[in-house]
Amino acid sequence: MIVGVPSEIKTDEYRVGMLPVGVAELTQAGHTVLVQAGAGLGSGLPDHDYLRAGAELVASADDIFAKADLVVKVKEPQRSEYDLIRPGQLVFTYFHFAADDTLTKAMLDSGATCLAYETLRDASGQLPLLTPMSEVAGRMSIQEGAKYLERPQMGRGILLGGVPGVAPAHITILGGGVVGANAAKIAAGFQADVAILDVNLDRLRYLDDVMPANVNTLYSDRHNIVEQLERADLVIGSVLIPGARAPNLVRAEDLRIMKSGAVVIDVAVDQGGCIETSRPTTHSEPTYIIDEVVHYCVANMPGAVGRTSTFALCNATMRWISKIAAAGMSGVLQDTGPLQSAINIHEGKIVHEAVSSAYQG
Repeated sequence: MIVGVPSEIKTDEYRVGMLPVGVAELTQAGHTVLVQAGAGLGSGLPDHDYLRAGAELVASADDIFAKADLVVKVKEPQRSEYDLIRPGQLVFTYFHFAADDTLTKAMLDSGATCLAYETLRDASGQLPLLTPMSEVAGRMSIQEGAKYLERPQMGRGILLGGVPGVAPAHITILGGGVVGANAAKIAAGFQADVAILDVNLDRLRYLDDVMPANVNTLYSDRHNIVEQLERADLVIGSVLIPGARAPNLVRAEDLRIMKSGAVVIDVAVDQGGCIETSRPTTHSEPTYIIDEVVHYCVANMPGAVGRTSTFALCNATMRWISKIAAAGMSGVLQDTGPLQSAINIHEGKIVHEAVSSAYQG
């Protein structure tokens, strides 16, 4: 199989879809790997590392898409790439179709087979390709929250951990999954006052057992959410329904009960966001203010720490890239396990249940 790795062109995206060691693994198995020149530079991976691993350097994305049977990316295809994707091609990347009508229509029209990192489930039912970036985003959410709570960034002027005689920040985390747990872990290290909300009582029991004493767990109902919004200096939105649009847990009118200069960070924005007033932003222009509440809604948060994120992502994806390359299109379509769960679109049809549900009606 010919495997292509184009440069990422989403705004402020510094990751790359494959490490040189991945190239070596594929070429040793008899595959051809095309890498766009400069694709790894944002992650500190120069072209000569890919050449030494056996890659063929290609000048343009047009050549990658024209020749590759399997295109491996990090972020969803951008508008300038839509027309480059062709029928019968496999594209393996993060798609988040439920939150992007335009992308979905373009991929349906392309005739390609779209395999989404975010919906691939392994034999244990876990999401192994979503987990590493959720870990990065969860940890980053506190790092970014601390920055935007500073007064020059239009925040409340709050130090997360406080100091002796001054209370620490109160942080509310909506969702106790991978993002929420990692956010709580970092926030606890800052000595903030932390509350995690979730609807899964077993998950809350687990978090209650493993988290430090300054992290409390609450059942996520409307009453507790409103009460937390009134108290919060920083709100982290980290709700996930795999493949589906995130539910709006914070309504537009809720902002009026929040403190002036409070910060909301919606990590779920790439799935539509769990805060009604969220809209995707970029690392170049990461925030906006509504009702005196600072919104940080960067849709590719891990892209800012490209080197860490690329290694974390590729450590997880390479196993599956090798399986896809070995299986070919027919093998992927016949798979009844994890690869099947990754297929979102095939030959002009949405074939993933959660994605299909998002577009019903």
